[in-house]
Amino acid sequence: MATTPEFSERVLDWFDQHGRKDLPWQHPITPYRVWISEIMLQQTQVATVIPYYEKFMSSFPDLESLANAPIDDVLKHWSGLGYYARARNLHKAAQQIRDEHSGEFPDSLEKVTALSGIGRSTAGAILSIAFKQKQAILDGNVKRVLARFHCVEGWYGNAKVQKQLWTLAENHLPENVSEQRYADYTQAMMDLGATLCSRSKPSCERCPLQADCSAKITGTTHLYPTPKPKKAIPERSAIMLMIYKDSDIYLEKRPPSGIWGGLWGFPHFEDLNEANEWLEEQGYKSGTIDSAKALDNYKHTFSHYRLTIHPLLIPYQNPHTNAVNETDESLWYNIHEEFNGGLATPVQDLLETFKELTL
Repeated sequence: MATTPEFSERVLDWFDQHGRKDLPWQHPITPYRVWISEIMLQQTQVATVIPYYEKFMSSFPDLESLANAPIDDVLKHWSGLGYYARARNLHKAAQQIRDEHSGEFPDSLEKVTALSGIGRSTAGAILSIAFKQKQAILDGNVKRVLARFHCVEGWYGNAKVQKQLWTLAENHLPENVSEQRYADYTQAMMDLGATLCSRSKPSCERCPLQADCSAKITGTTHLYPTPKPKKAIPERSAIMLMIYKDSDIYLEKRPPSGIWGGLWGFPHFEDLNEANEWLEEQGYKSGTIDSAKALDNYKHTFSHYRLTIHPLLIPYQNPHTNAVNETDESLWYNIHEEFNGGLATPVQDLLETFKELTL
């Protein structure tokens, strides 16, 4: 089994030849740029992130511009990336840095993890890559490399397994190297997991750690990391009311937390009775929902459940109450114009469907 120095030396030697060194957030490297990239890369592939990152940085080139931006602008740039709490936390953390750290990104693990939406691994990545500190990380790629190299048993969502992996991550940090090599090692471990030690069909023959990898030696790479215990994904359903007049369609801003927090969407209800009650409150006749035009069901899968959306097209009618008038939390949107706010993917797709119907 490779000793700790040998492990890091092999990883760094491999990185020098094969590591990714031309990603957008690497030129130039700043705490702000690294932070934005690390948040975007959580549960999202590099290829997906790059165009979002470049557009985001064009609009919010520095911390001050992000902190001072309206949350709607931030969520608009996040539309389609998913896991929208990341964007809300990003905005909040930028304001924390502006207000509590005089606009300077903090440089200690304690202070960085105190920021909204930043956990220990993300903080470690920022501090090692941007500040050249000796810090361990434990993202999904690194967990996979370590779990296979050491044949770590158990799902890494388990606290005991997580603690074991953190110990291994810290033990493998390079010793007696320049500060730059701490940054290189962090990037190398992420690259190794992303490009060679992939979930399926890992390229073990090209891996610098293959000679001492326990899973490779025992032919058990497919068993590690131990998968999350399977359980049936709950099924839920929702009614979305697409109230329209000509090319305008009614949208509401969702509460700041919860499903699609802070994004704009259609009035959203758990069942027909709830939807019908809301319509009657707006002055619609009883039974209006029975004559609504039903569009094809839309299925959307979250990390913890699967949602079937039943979209119903309903023409705008008078009389009405203020709920179907424009307020700070609701508006009529002309589908032929650009929307200045965040939209969840299902809402974007349903708006496109409506646009096609009105052409």
